[in-house]
Amino acid sequence: MTSEPRRDPFSDPLLTPENAALVIIDFQPTQVASVRSMDTALMTKNVVSLAQIGTTFGLPVVLSTVNVANGQQPTVAELKAVLADSPELDRTQINAWEDVEFRAAVEATGRRKLIIAALWTEACLAYPTLDALREGYEVFPVVDAVGGTSAEAHRAGLRRVEAAGAQPVSWVSVATELQRDWARADTVARIREVVIVDRLLKE
Repeated sequence: MTSEPRRDPFSDPLLTPENAALVIIDFQPTQVASVRSMDTALMTKNVVSLAQIGTTFGLPVVLSTVNVANGQQPTVAELKAVLADSPELDRTQINAWEDVEFRAAVEATGRRKLIIAALWTEACLAYPTLDALREGYEVFPVVDAVGGTSAEAHRAGLRRVEAAGAQPVSWVSVATELQRDWARADTVARIREVVIVDRLLKE
């Protein structure tokens, strides 16, 4: 078996470690606890796995919280442990795209493909996704690492962003799209550990 020469990783239409950034918004205890569209323990495991994938491939990470300065708790500990090197950008806006520092952090990545997980689907995922799409970004909501205040709200939020051009993905599809070829040995062991050993064989 012979792999084709690797495509240009910057212009590749699919996600690559060189053309994508990871955006994680509001995975805080209150928001997690209020999700009703999926099991919150599984959702948290999924977003932690997504973060592990992002760090394995060296993706730039934008991590944001809401209202920590006014008493909300910060990012849940298990996620923050993976993203220890990523500063938390706290804000008051429900729509992170309307925060100056958040926008600047996204722009500073230099990436036009945004892999996004945010709570809740119908609000803090939907609003920045819609704004980013309008500004020419490609946005990839990670559907099994987000949740809404009801199953209906989650589905409606995803339908809304998909109709606007967002491209729904799963955390496993992100991992395999970034890996792309098992002959790329540098990341194989870690991706196998995160996706297959730690998760798919243990669920």
